[in-house]
Amino acid sequence: MLAAKIPDNEDERLATLQALEVLDTEPEERFDRVTRTAKRLFDVPIALVSLTDSNRQWFKSSVGLDIKEIPRKTSFCGHAVLGDQTFYVSDASKDSRFVDSPLVTGPPYIRFYAGYPLCAADGEKMGTLCIIDTKPKRLEAEDFLALKDLAGMIEHELVALQLASKDELTQIPNRRGFAQLAARSLNLCQRRQLPASLAYLDLDKFKAINDNFGHAEGDRALKLFSDQMQASFRDSDVYGRLGGDEFVVLLTGSDITTATEIIDRFSQDLLLAIKREQLDYSINFSHGLIDCNTSQAFNIDEALREADRLMYQNKRCET
Repeated sequence: MLAAKIPDNEDERLATLQALEVLDTEPEERFDRVTRTAKRLFDVPIALVSLTDSNRQWFKSSVGLDIKEIPRKTSFCGHAVLGDQTFYVSDASKDSRFVDSPLVTGPPYIRFYAGYPLCAADGEKMGTLCIIDTKPKRLEAEDFLALKDLAGMIEHELVALQLASKDELTQIPNRRGFAQLAARSLNLCQRRQLPASLAYLDLDKFKAINDNFGHAEGDRALKLFSDQMQASFRDSDVYGRLGGDEFVVLLTGSDITTATEIIDRFSQDLLLAIKREQLDYSINFSHGLIDCNTSQAFNIDEALREADRLMYQNKRCET
């Protein structure tokens, strides 16, 4: 078969896809509702929300197909994300690009395929809403419009999902986004038998900044703090804003000793950033640090409560 070309903007496209934080997440009714509608509307056995990862097609929603992913090189959707309109194959068994595809000669025995590209807010193409049949099929002009409208519903849900897991002010994960990312990181640590530590960070005397300098300056302080988190912590670490002036970071591959050193380095980096910005106030924080026992089942909510308790103990000791 003819494998799809790699887009010229592949690095940017993949970065946007990863930022959506939707790959390998559980099925959701908001997406399944649309694929069920597509299945009924077009009278096809299979409808998918398919996301194009670096080497696979992963299905966020799958109606009529039991598998969760297929190799990208054999996918129809890899072709669909190259265009701006519906990619349409009426009979794959007679199409030279796909006649020898394992998806045509073997299960699910694709004959008809139509996929509309799904775009993120920045315009990058993430994947497709696609419909599939095991017998040849043709679409009319109204069908193309209907598929485009359904794809627009999926795009809306993808944007809403991203916004629901990201803090609006700081643009780092919020509590929901952190919990999702942390769960995956902890699973990885468990599989590879790596240590992990969790730090709960709370800004000291933050109310005084708002009271003395105004809420806009308070927002600036929160943004500076979060920006420094992104700059100081490692790519393997997961961090987020839990709300207000409370932040959290999961330090993967780090025992308590190593995690303490990383937090201390972050504190020093923060002091330098404050000097560079020539602020009229300081930004200090207290923290609670716990060991995540990755050798057994781990509850992230319980870990947050314990780290929060230790943070308040430390804050009382400092005042």
